[in-house]
Amino acid sequence: MKEHAEIARMIEAGEAVVGIEMGSTRIKAVLIGQDNTPLASGGYGWENSQIDGIWTYPLEQVWEGLRSCYADLVEQVKRTYGVHLTRLKALGFSGMMHGYIVTDRDGKQLVPFRTWRNNITGEASEKLAELFQYPIPQRWSVAHLYQAILNGEEHVKDIDYLSTLAGYVHWQLTGNKSMGVGEASGMFPIDLDTRDFNLEMCQAFDEKVKDKGYTWHLRDILPEVLVAGEVAGTLTEEGARLLDPSGALQAGVPLCPPEGDAGTGMVATNSVAVRTGNVSAGTSVFAMIVLEKELSKVYHELDLVTTPDGHLVAMAHSNNCSSDYDAWMHLFGEAVQALGLEVSKPKLYDTLLEQALKADPDCGGLLSIGYVSGEHMTGFTEGRPLFVRSPESRFTLANFMRSHLFTALCAMRTGLNILFEKEGVEVDEIRGHGGFFKAAEVGQKIMAAATNTPISILETAGEGGAWGIALLSAFMVREDESLDFPAFLEQVFAGSMKDAVSPDSADVEGFEAFFKRYHQGLEIERCAIENLI
Repeated sequence: MKEHAEIARMIEAGEAVVGIEMGSTRIKAVLIGQDNTPLASGGYGWENSQIDGIWTYPLEQVWEGLRSCYADLVEQVKRTYGVHLTRLKALGFSGMMHGYIVTDRDGKQLVPFRTWRNNITGEASEKLAELFQYPIPQRWSVAHLYQAILNGEEHVKDIDYLSTLAGYVHWQLTGNKSMGVGEASGMFPIDLDTRDFNLEMCQAFDEKVKDKGYTWHLRDILPEVLVAGEVAGTLTEEGARLLDPSGALQAGVPLCPPEGDAGTGMVATNSVAVRTGNVSAGTSVFAMIVLEKELSKVYHELDLVTTPDGHLVAMAHSNNCSSDYDAWMHLFGEAVQALGLEVSKPKLYDTLLEQALKADPDCGGLLSIGYVSGEHMTGFTEGRPLFVRSPESRFTLANFMRSHLFTALCAMRTGLNILFEKEGVEVDEIRGHGGFFKAAEVGQKIMAAATNTPISILETAGEGGAWGIALLSAFMVREDESLDFPAFLEQVFAGSMKDAVSPDSADVEGFEAFFKRYHQGLEIERCAIENLI
């Protein structure tokens, strides 16, 4: 109880730090203390909607979610420590990377938020990659902008500010149009020397659209780019009321540069140094490898982004990971209920996922392709989740579960093959986080098989990106300013890394066999899209 009393005094004194991340299915807030350990959390569940063919979240839902999440955090702090959260030492926001939020000079949103999940910018992606000689994935903000131009969309002429979800929320809370370099690198290419948007490419873009007669230039409608440790404004009175309508939260809190979930994933797994990597696996899955040097050529399957302190990272990103097997879990849960049984969701997941470790290494000939949405890595603009087997396949529960875990990683592995086989990139260890690792042993063994690399997770990995952005906020207000970001993280993570799980040779061979079957089965996926509406 003495420890609780000390924490309560620290919180009341305004020495705690809060990080909030807007993920694909959950908004999460984490409060950390002076030793950077998570002390309390809050959450809000949400889902994207597909409206007029666009995957989106209405901004009204964004604010409802943020308020509910923060209120849940406040309630947990009060319940656990007996104090009301009113003052903070620092605050930070992160969110789903990429996407397209544009506003006019009056701050009015011009079109619904277009999320990373939309694979509708293929033409723009290809033309910009050719123009810049640099990979421009469909998810990137500039691809959405250029596609809107190619489509002749009326709103483009009125754009005053182009941002991401995290950048937009940060602007509304602070009045500051800035962004962390990691998040910015998912909007437009970064100049690694200046750690700012590449001005030559900005000028090339302006020249490309010169005939349209827009009054804006690209660099003018993009945010200011900042690196980890810089202050990105303070919480205004209006911003404090947006987040906490009760009036308890005091304004004046310094905010770190807003970051994307890729950057916070690197932070939450201490993967910002070269030859390290991390994989974030949930609704989507992406592996990020910090590079020792630039790649030899442009690969459309890979994103080139940066760490929050501005080092080059190659990202292999897949739009689809857990959504399809989550749907099957829901179905199994309904079956259990229909039998009159009560099984908690965690027990259901743990029990069924653990079956995957009892399966045949190659899933017994089964095949699933969990494309709930399109998958750029393999060339699909939309998806049809499917499960296929031959009469000779070993159709067991264990093989069924293993097939869904394997397929969740196949698109990402397609990108990693380029790094490992074509570019000779070496990585000592990959650190995992996200819902895929809730059943830790299962997640680590399956991921090790899929990447043929040792996989470790942290004791704090379950806190995810919200903790990552909280750490970026804490780094901004650190007492020892001589500490650079990697050194700061080494202090934070000292002793918290669990032993890595090395890949098992039989599992690796089994995944390779499944991976080959997966790519052969993509022709079935194409037929399903053509024939199933």
